[in-house]
Amino acid sequence: MNNIFVDRGVLDRVAGHSAATPFLSLLENPNNIAVPAFTDVHVHFREPGFSFKETIKTGSLAAVASGYSHVFAMPNLNPVPDSRENLQAELDIIKRDACVNVIPYAAITRGEKGKELSDMETLAGMGICAFSDDGVGLNDEGLMREAMLRAKALGKVIAAHCEDLELRADGYIHDGAYAKAHGHKGISSESEWKPIARDLRLAEETGAAYHVCHISTKESVEVIRQAKARGVNVTCETAPHYLVLCDEELQEDGRFKMNPPIRSREDREALLEGLCDGTIDMIATDHAPHSAEEKSKGLEGSAMGIVGLETAFPVLYTKLVKGGVIAMEKLIELMSTNPRRRFGLPAVGSSENCDFAIWNIGDEYEINPEDFKSMGRATPFAGCRVYGRCLATFVAGRLIWGQGESGDRHQTSKKAKIGTGFNR
Repeated sequence: MNNIFVDRGVLDRVAGHSAATPFLSLLENPNNIAVPAFTDVHVHFREPGFSFKETIKTGSLAAVASGYSHVFAMPNLNPVPDSRENLQAELDIIKRDACVNVIPYAAITRGEKGKELSDMETLAGMGICAFSDDGVGLNDEGLMREAMLRAKALGKVIAAHCEDLELRADGYIHDGAYAKAHGHKGISSESEWKPIARDLRLAEETGAAYHVCHISTKESVEVIRQAKARGVNVTCETAPHYLVLCDEELQEDGRFKMNPPIRSREDREALLEGLCDGTIDMIATDHAPHSAEEKSKGLEGSAMGIVGLETAFPVLYTKLVKGGVIAMEKLIELMSTNPRRRFGLPAVGSSENCDFAIWNIGDEYEINPEDFKSMGRATPFAGCRVYGRCLATFVAGRLIWGQGESGDRHQTSKKAKIGTGFNR
């Protein structure tokens, strides 16, 4: 079959399981494909501290129902995972409620306040994926240099939200034509790419493993491209909305507001070029749910953040693969292979690592946020027609979630849950 993108040993390993049999038979339909399960290195599951927005349970269900086997949870929580006690509070919820591998980031600084480094040595041994102060930029150059040195000694990645708050000022959408035409306060591109350029210099000086979160500007692509050419140990991610939308398509609705913002057409084209030439290593969702009230106040007043797990593959497959921008193999590389490689997860697609999903790529439908398993509903893709519906997700050789083509749903029992962390 030409619709199987994983090693046949993966399918052979699970074929004898009675629960798997009806789902593997789906591959007889040429519209259905088997692909390596995805890894999202950038999600916000809001627990502990903000369970009115999302929970580990709802977020991980949204992930596994969308073909993901691993998701990395950002640390802007309450309490912030900056100490053994605080990280353990998050790990306890993950152990209790997660239905897929949820691996936490630990904070770079205490309270993500950018003043004092966290207990990095202790946290590194607790199954974290990396260190990040996502949600805010770490603008103290000396502190970032020290963080890189300590992370390097610990064998961990620094994953940076790059944002100069002084340059951002009070902006809330891209500082482009739409902002000027509608009287909105803009966020400059410099507020993103200048901190990236600084950190790339520090990574070059220290030899640290450095990862740039959610890049959105053409300048960011170029400075990272140049750094890679110099041999800097850097990877980066972007998100689906930056690849398929631009600020010309903004609406006066909170579902179009996120940080960084949707940028210009030129930025989008540069991101696509960076995707194709390997400058951009992976696609993450920056899944960031908020309550309906928080997202109901238009572009100016709404909270920054949109949901993304349940729209990522359908949007990317429809716009990029069916649109002729990249091949399916490239999309798998961006959503599965490269994230695992960078953050030390075992490679997927072999008979030893049975993480895969079955998708019906012939199923066309309209995205309806009311169908989401996430508690969040805000997405700029509401109402868009896409192809691709996840029929089943297998993790470590076990069927964790599935729905037959008839629409009947299956979820494994609590006993089928899998691990919550890993040590590199």
